[in-house]
Amino acid sequence: MEADWSHKVNIDIISIAKKEKTIYDPLYKELTKMISRFAKTEDIELFDKDVAKSHTISPTASQQAYTRALAPYIGKDFCVCLHPDGKLIDSFEFSKLLNDRMAVKFFIGGAYGFEDDFLKKCDAVISLGNITMSHKIAKAVLLEQIYRGFSILSNHPYHK
Repeated sequence: MEADWSHKVNIDIISIAKKEKTIYDPLYKELTKMISRFAKTEDIELFDKDVAKSHTISPTASQQAYTRALAPYIGKDFCVCLHPDGKLIDSFEFSKLLNDRMAVKFFIGGAYGFEDDFLKKCDAVISLGNITMSHKIAKAVLLEQIYRGFSILSNHPYHK
């Protein structure tokens, strides 16, 4: 049964990252455009003075600063944290994270990952794989999987 896309899902990608132009911007733009028939996507990058200072102190201080920066975004929406120790899932399982949701928030942590307490506040903790990748690459992979997930849910041939 094909999903009903008469209402658009709200997707927020919230990451600990400096706002800067990158070579990946055209790819992000293209993937966001592809997703737009299913969802409204917002890319929120956070890197305040607290986060910058914490990087000079310790990994623990950094994780605490990430939690403070991200905490306002945890709430009533379905929250998914990208974490190296998260559950490895395939594209079909990923599509289930999007199915029948009005809003989904994806969190990409900083260089030192997340505090356990932050992970516990999320509805799902997933991994994009066993390889280490930069946050910018992780965002591209996430956007592609979001499009693939919606394609699966709507029986679009892209996912094959």
